[in-house]
Amino acid sequence: MAKTPKSSPPKSAKTKANRARRRKLLLTLRLTVQKEKAERSERHAGIKQEPREGRPRTRRASRR
Repeated sequence: MAKTPKSSPPKSAKTKANRARRRKLLLTLRLTVQKEKAERSERHAGIKQEPREGRPRTRRASRR
């Protein structure tokens, strides 16, 4: 026999407020991480463009 869909209980004001708060926190967290990543990539790009002292970085040693 197929199951009939059950309706969810009514949402309280407290639940709605907590969900909204959590959404806002996660959004700000995502934005800060995005910003940090952008800054980090800029810094790395700046570092890689400058010439390195000593031997050129043409061949890298194997990690194994």
